Amino acid sequence: MTDDNTIFSKIDALVAEEHELRAKHAAGSVADDDERARLRALEVELDQCWDLLRQRRAKREFGEDPDAAEPRSADTVEGYLN
Repeated sequence: MTDDNTIFSKIDALVAEEHELRAKHAAGSVADDDERARLRALEVELDQCWDLLRQRRAKREFGEDPDAAEPRSADTVEGYLN
């Protein structure tokens, strides 16, 4: 079971990693390709977290169990804009 606070904690950790990665890149200790690949992975993970929070809120709003919400695949979450 994942609660909202756990998801928010994960989001905070991912954002902190993103900031750290950008600082390392600015300092020249991370290669461009490595930075781009990890930033893309972080973006996908963040999108999945936000999607799960939206699912949980919707379930709560309509009287359903928010713990029944399931993380969706990266392909599903990233395909919303297509």
